[in-house]
Parts: sequence; structure tokens; C-alpha cells
Amino acid sequence: MIDLPTGLTAIVPAAGIGSRMGAECPKQYLPLAGKTILEHTLGCLLSHPAIAQVIVALAPHDGWFDALSIAADPRILRVEGGAERAYSVLNALQVASSDWVLVHDAARPCLCHGDLDALIAAALACDGAILGSRVRDTMKRTDAAGNIVATVEREQLWHALTPQMFPTASLRRALEEGLTLGASITDEASAMERAGFSVRMVEGRADNIKVTRPEDLSLAGLFLDQQNSSFKEPS
Repeated sequence: MIDLPTGLTAIVPAAGIGSRMGAECPKQYLPLAGKTILEHTLGCLLSHPAIAQVIVALAPHDGWFDALSIAADPRILRVEGGAERAYSVLNALQVASSDWVLVHDAARPCLCHGDLDALIAAALACDGAILGSRVRDTMKRTDAAGNIVATVEREQLWHALTPQMFPTASLRRALEEGLTLGASITDEASAMERAGFSVRMVEGRADNIKVTRPEDLSLAGLFLDQQNSSFKEPS
């Protein structure tokens, strides 16, 4: 049994609109298994014993968050989100109270505590770590017209997931430097990699999916149902 720290801060950038869902509200507020996607995400983080605070970065004119029952939880702190993910995370980092932070996508509601345990343990042993899943399919590269130009070797290729965990001060500096220089920052790990840090990949569960398209909702619901069933006591 690994002794994990307590008092960690989790950051959830939730200022996006999720245009690919084609919904009337941002995707994080879509209903899923009796709650919104965001409520499932925040609930998983808040129920982990290592996490004491969750900072949610919201769009300036967000009209949905206050209606959620979880919004009243005193462990949740709100900040204004930015036009891009990196700005939302950076705004949250300015008020984070712990030496280490975990950044998790608002639309990944199927995160399991076991993955969080493994991520935290790995991150504390190096410069930081992220959850990922191995690429299993054959990978192709195409040209602009969609014609296949190469088959990419999938060995040592990973899908980057979240949470991603790093020292608070180091991540803040890496994001600030990257944004100042106009670098492409696709996730927190890319900013840390660019700054010269060694980032560890931790294999996580493949059901830690990000709800991006309409068909992902039913899949996430299935995964949540399976996870809940596995925790029920036998009768």
C-alpha cells in the first residue's frame, strides 16, 4: 500500500463550448446517468482522499454552473477561464494552494480512483506524470487530400489522457513561457516537455474517455454503469 499525500489541488478547465457535440449547452453540462458530465468529473476528484481543493475555470458568462448542487461544495473554487485551455489552467494556477496540481478534462467523467493513485505516486517520483493508454490500432498518416502516405509504427505510441500532474510552480512557468513565445500547447505535458522536464507516462484505464461527440455519451454511460456495478456489495 502506497502512502499518498493529502491536500492536493485539482484543476478542471471548463470554459469550452464543445462545438462538435452540436448541443444547446456546453458539453460538460449535458446529462449523463442522472447528473451532468461535469458533476461526475468533479465528484470523482472530490471523493479522492488526496485532493483537498478543486479549481474550476469557467467561461465569463457561464450560465449553468451555479445551478449544479455540487457548486455549493466549499472545496470548489471558481476562476475565469480563457479563450484557450492553457490560459484557463494558468488562471487557476495563480490561486492554487498546493505544491502539486492535477489538471483533468471537464469532459472525462469516467476517471477511477485506482488511476489517480498510480498517477500521484508516479508524478511525485519525478518531474511529473500523465495518464495514457497504449495505441492499439494500426496508425496511418495522410496528405492534405486524405490519401495515405505512411503507416506509422505504433510501438511506444500513446493516447494522452488526463489527469496530468506537475509541480505547481514549474507548470506555471512552463505555461507562461510557452504562451509568451507563441508555442503550441496542446496539454500541460507539452508545455513541461518544451521546458525541458522529464514527464512520465502512466498507463491508465481505456474507459477514461473524453466525451467529444454525441456517440460518446452512451459509451460513457455504459462505462459508469460498469464501474458502479463493480463497487456494489454482493447480496
